[in-house]
This record gives sequence, structure tokens and C-alpha cells, in this order.
Amino acid sequence: MTRRPAVRIAVVGPGTIGRRHAEEIAASPVARLAAVAGPAPLADALADEHGAARYRSLAELLERDRPDGVVLATPNRLHVEGGLACVAAGVPVLVEKPLADTVEAATRLVEAAEAVGVPLLVGHHRRHSPVMARAREVVRGGALGRVVAVVGTALFAKPDGYFEVGGGWRRQAGGGPVLLNLAHEVDGLRWLVGDVVRVQATTSHAVRGFPVEDTAAVVLTFADGALGTVLLSDAAASPRSWEQTSGEDAAYPSHPDEDCYHLAGTAGSLSIPTMRLRTQAGPPSWWEPFETATVAVGRRDPLAAQVEHFAAVVRGEAEPVCGGRDGLATLRVLEAVVESARTGRPVDVPGDGRARPRLGVSPPT
Repeated sequence: MTRRPAVRIAVVGPGTIGRRHAEEIAASPVARLAAVAGPAPLADALADEHGAARYRSLAELLERDRPDGVVLATPNRLHVEGGLACVAAGVPVLVEKPLADTVEAATRLVEAAEAVGVPLLVGHHRRHSPVMARAREVVRGGALGRVVAVVGTALFAKPDGYFEVGGGWRRQAGGGPVLLNLAHEVDGLRWLVGDVVRVQATTSHAVRGFPVEDTAAVVLTFADGALGTVLLSDAAASPRSWEQTSGEDAAYPSHPDEDCYHLAGTAGSLSIPTMRLRTQAGPPSWWEPFETATVAVGRRDPLAAQVEHFAAVVRGEAEPVCGGRDGLATLRVLEAVVESARTGRPVDVPGDGRARPRLGVSPPT
């Protein structure tokens, strides 16, 4: 059987997440790191490390060496500009989350990609996590009954040097944990539980005093009536975050005894990522004991799986697991969080008009 050539993928933006993408592309059996684009010396060092071509900008890359696909790992404010350039060139693009820094800008990018049929993916890589995929199967299979309550935590401490990278843009509005980190929690919970229709949020910057927040508390109302809370802080010395509990990224110390999500339904509950499933044999009652099981699941770095998926999309073999519309829906929730924190009032999240089935309840046969 003839082996097809590896998909040539370029990384634009040689920062922290751009470096991770480059590592996974270089290690993938189905992709090749064709080029790195961005300012020196970071882009030069990353390109040299993997034997890839180097360019100073996305424009130069697209003009001189059109790749099969582009991973756009630039700062948030540059996502739409870069994404539109890729779309105009007919190059499939995976845009790091969030899709944009405003819903209006993200909508322009999504509609532009749809108009010409260029694949647009969003880097909510936890959708490629075996743990999240298995948890979604449990919820959709009805083991929890109807989901009624969700608890999420994203508590971790970013070191001081993190805020100095890239000229300090992470200290300014749009560079805080709501857009950079809560984006993952919102997208993950939307994928597990369903659309979010209302939020209420409070944020604080009391620890660092930067213009941008360091802590946020969010209440989510899901379309099916479930309620959820997410507590987020990048100034908390706590292991209760996805990176520190899932064990999917070796760069982080692993705390496998901790969970960061808990989903409770009318028939049982699931803690994630330990995957402890608790159900009751008879009608649910707080007087009755629980049967406890650990749901079996494999472990793999979701960024590696995302590279393989991107390559399949580029080849026309798959549809995006997280496409532009998915990223836009998550961004609508994040924008509502920012607005609610600013006004102190609940904010309704506009939908896209597409009907969705109730999660956790098996469809009729």
C-alpha cells in the first residue's frame, strides 16, 4: 500500500502554544512541520529545532510557500486578520482559541470561510481528549439521567514571567484567564452538557492589580435547564485544573486524585477526569447507598490527536470536530461573561437558531 505524503502544516506564532503545536506536528506520522512564521529570535529558534523553513510573517509564508494548512497561534487580537488571510489564500486554518477577541470579528471570519468553503477549525483541543470523549458518551448514554447540576474549577497559578512574554499583552484587557482559559471550560462544558443560554459573572483583579482579571466566578444556565458554576483563577495555588488533573500534558505535574468537573443528574453523577461514576440501583434517594465504578478510558495528549484530525480535514476525509460555528458559540458565552462582570447583571446568550436534542436522555426508537 502506497503511503501518502505527510500534510504540510505551518505554525504562525512561535509562543508557548505555537511551540506545542510545532512539537506535535513534527512528531506526527501524518503531518510535517513545513514552516514557522513570526518574529525573531523565537521563530528562528523553533524553525531550527525542527528543520523547518522560517518566515517573518503570515503574508510572506502564504506568498512564498503555500502550505497545506496553517495553525494560527498568534495573540488573540490577530486571529481574525490571520484567519481571513488564510481563507483568502484558500488554505485550511486551525485558529487557536478564542476564535477572536469579539463576537463581531469572529462572525466575519466564520462567514468568510463558509462563503468559499475553506475549512476553519478552532483550537479547543479538549474535544480531542479521550477522557472528555468518554465522559460525553456517558452523559449521552443516559447513565446520569437528566443532567441538573454542573461544577467546574480551573484553579492554577501562572508564574510572573508568563505575563512578560510578547510585550506584556497578557496583562491587558482580553489577555486574562476569561478569554485564555475559561474558553476551554466553557467549550468543554458546552460539549458535555449543551448550549449555555444565560450567564452571571463576577471578576476580580485584586491579587495582581493588572487591568485584566485574575479571578472569576461564573453561573451558567444551560438550554435544558441545568445550572452550573465555574470558579476560575490564574493566581491560585491549587491543582484543580484540567492540565494538572488529566495527566494529558507531561509539562504539568499530575494530580490524578483530583477532579475539576462534576456532573450530577437525576440518576447519577460523574467526576472528571477521575471518571468516578456513582449511581443508585433503585429510585434516587439520599438515604440509599451509591454504586461506584470507574469508567475505563485511555489517555493521550489531545494536541497530538488534534494534529491528526486537522490533517484528515485538510485531506477532505473528515469534518471539523470544532469548527468556526462551535468557536463562535463559545465566544458568545465568553462575551456574555465579560458583559455580566462589567454590569453585575445576568446576560442572555444569543443562539444560532439551530435546534439540539436534550443531552443525557436517549432519543426515542
